[in-house]
Amino acid sequence: MMGGLDGGRRLMDRETSKAQNVGATLARFWPYFRTRWVALLVVAALLIFSTWTQVITPEIVGQAVDCYLFPTQNSVCWYSTIDPAAGIAARVSGLGGLVLLLVGLYIAGAIVSGLMFYVMTWAGQNALLGIRVDVFKHLQKLSLGYYSENEAGNLMSRFTNDSQTIQQVLSFALVQVLSGALLIVWIMIKMLQTNVPYALLTLTVVPLMALATLYFSAQARKAFRRSREEMGSVNADLQESIAGVREVQAFSREDENITGFRRTNAANRDANIQAAAFTSALTPVLEALGYVALGIVVVVGGLSILRNEPLLGTTVISLGTVIVFLQYAQRFNQPIQQIAVLWTNIQSAVAGGERIFGLMDVTPDVVDRPDALPMPTIQGRVEFDQADAEYVSNQPVLRGVDLVAEAGQMIAIVGPTGAGKTTIINLIPRFYDVTGGAVRIDGIDVRNVTVHSLRSQIGIVLQDSFLFSDTVMNNIRYGRLDASDEDVIAAAKIASADSFIERLPDGYQTILGERGSGLSQGQRQLISIARAALANPRILILDEATSSVDTRTERLIQQAFERLLEGRTSFVIAHRLSTIQHADQVLMVKDGQIVERGTHTELLGSKGAYYELYMSQFNRDEESNTGELPVTPQRVSPQGSAD
Repeated sequence: MMGGLDGGRRLMDRETSKAQNVGATLARFWPYFRTRWVALLVVAALLIFSTWTQVITPEIVGQAVDCYLFPTQNSVCWYSTIDPAAGIAARVSGLGGLVLLLVGLYIAGAIVSGLMFYVMTWAGQNALLGIRVDVFKHLQKLSLGYYSENEAGNLMSRFTNDSQTIQQVLSFALVQVLSGALLIVWIMIKMLQTNVPYALLTLTVVPLMALATLYFSAQARKAFRRSREEMGSVNADLQESIAGVREVQAFSREDENITGFRRTNAANRDANIQAAAFTSALTPVLEALGYVALGIVVVVGGLSILRNEPLLGTTVISLGTVIVFLQYAQRFNQPIQQIAVLWTNIQSAVAGGERIFGLMDVTPDVVDRPDALPMPTIQGRVEFDQADAEYVSNQPVLRGVDLVAEAGQMIAIVGPTGAGKTTIINLIPRFYDVTGGAVRIDGIDVRNVTVHSLRSQIGIVLQDSFLFSDTVMNNIRYGRLDASDEDVIAAAKIASADSFIERLPDGYQTILGERGSGLSQGQRQLISIARAALANPRILILDEATSSVDTRTERLIQQAFERLLEGRTSFVIAHRLSTIQHADQVLMVKDGQIVERGTHTELLGSKGAYYELYMSQFNRDEESNTGELPVTPQRVSPQGSAD
């Protein structure tokens, strides 16, 4: 209704035309890490140490070459300059110390890296837990109009698949990217400190690497976002097909469903292939550029050593320095390739994050006002004062509805399909808000009180009763979670449900299937009535609660209603007019307006729209009871004989 369609459209527009950038989306994860700042500090310290071990080891190898394997007079060593004529024992001793240091650093780096990923995984999983809880809480607050315009399967995809991609990033990918970025910067600094000309020569390929990374990752991000959307469609199709499998089989639409699902899956496949194509193309491009950098160092450094003359700068480069630059260049290329690959994962996670945060950005159509107060104990007087309602702007569903229900009265609402009956009752518990006029309970505008305090005092029994996959006891207890077993059984007796519940395999502890499968429609209705009786509401809403049951079950439900409605204000949408003959008021609704009102007897006496509706239903019931069909004219053939 009001805002429902617009709410869905707002979300669609946000995802397709206003996608967030990577930084903005990643920044929205920060509040979920804020309370775990100690863990993040530990990760930062471990990351710095782990990166340092990777930066220092090439220098150790260079020291081993220049100071102990091929020492020269110009060799600059950490401890002291080694005489080129020094004996083997002295060289082996110094070399052994460096080897032990190198092994120790490798082991320490491995241990630190493992510990770093463990701590980050712990923090990331807890952050993901917070995100999922917030998404679930937000889903509970969204208005009914949103759910009427958004598929359940698509919402579930956001909650599961998109969360899974985020989990991968929060657990390890983000740390590896940060570690790689720190390693790149640190290596650049060390290269410049070691030899500026060779450092600049080695880094000539970096701009090309950056351009390639930006291009391929941007294309991959678009493909991953499309893949996330297509995956949502796949889940939506699957959920809808499973939920409607009876209709599918009844109308023999299996082949059409399979064709449609194949088409949706194909779109998801194409999006994933495109994303994989850009992801896989980036790695060889970066590797090729990395080999170019290695080749430059080998050629220029090797010629300088062979000719014993400086090709760059003012001094001849040593063999150890060339080896250091080769290792730096290789280690420089590795994190760039790693970042490029992981960046596509981050792009996928960002696409998932955009969908999740886009969902969390949807504002519920019905929210508590800042100054809203708890609803006092309801006495039961309900007033509609020129109430208007709209699903879509400028398309009214209700127009100027006026009615007063005194405490304890039963108000019946009848009319053709689409007249606005359900809209009227939805305004009372604020499933939607009026767009004009007001709805008041005990003189209080329902928009001025908190939604929870209002709905907790209103009971609803719908035509299609929803039961959870839980015990019968807990399904009834859903009306009041603190109720004892005795209270639940007493409510079941009020609803005339106790007798059939006792005959179930495990009585009240029988676990029901999905949506109460295994029970008849009437039995599900009786359990819903028991749930409402347990809640003990002051206002009760019944939406065509007997329209889909047989006559015997209808009598049971009617008896339950008589006990349940006693002393309560009730609004009953009636499909069978015979069930509302004792209503205090009958409202005939047509085209969003109340066109007739009065008691059942008064409206029959006026012989207006209600009378016509009643008589048409009465005649149908008579035909059904007698088995006689109305006479239909015979079709005459062109030759004049009757067909």
